[in-house]
Amino acid sequence: MSREILTPPKGKRAVVVPGFDPEAQPILPPDQILPPLQPDALELSFICEAFKSPVNWQVEPVFTESFQADSLELAGIVRAAVFMPLVQRASGLHLIFTRRASHLYDHAGQICFPGGRIEPQDLSAEAAALRETEEEIGVSAEYIDVIGTQPGFLTSTKFTMKPVIGVVKPGFTITPDETEVAEVFEVPLGFLMDPSHHFLHRAELPNGGHRLYFSMPWGQYFIWGATAALVRNFYHYLRAAQKALF
Repeated sequence: MSREILTPPKGKRAVVVPGFDPEAQPILPPDQILPPLQPDALELSFICEAFKSPVNWQVEPVFTESFQADSLELAGIVRAAVFMPLVQRASGLHLIFTRRASHLYDHAGQICFPGGRIEPQDLSAEAAALRETEEEIGVSAEYIDVIGTQPGFLTSTKFTMKPVIGVVKPGFTITPDETEVAEVFEVPLGFLMDPSHHFLHRAELPNGGHRLYFSMPWGQYFIWGATAALVRNFYHYLRAAQKALF
């Protein structure tokens, strides 16, 4: 997220690593078996309508407190925004992800959405997410239609991630900033909106505590942590909209 990629100046944030191997931690049994979304709920027209309508829904219960980030006023928190880019393919909607470069301070090498900290010149979280998307993967705002936003998420590394959902229109090209982005790839939305592909892990920490996080492995890519939490929350929203609108 940060543009700084060399030795941090005095007073800047230090490198933060999880302290455990995310892929090796045990998986907890689910409290309940949740259904995948219906095919019609995976259509762009439905998703756009869902964000125009009032939907009564609850955030992911494992992270209820973390999803209160929009109302938090805590010291040392970095406000950030991410763009969840939907793209229409012949096989259906996909979500675009990036793999962060391994030399970055925050979340090095992890799978994430384009995004970064909200700078003073940004007029909104949406503006920050679109600016960062152009900087990181070369997709400018002219190729993006914003659909809506979701509740911000407080990460274990003290970022608040405000997700901005939108669709990337035909004609765009991907030009990654190699100083920040190692790779750009897509995952079918149908795969991500099927909770049988969501795994809840419990990691025991060196200080005696523990950490819970979701993962959504896709081929060689291990989507986990805050990014997976945002995807999981997107599922909860669309499931609630599916019940309300169908």
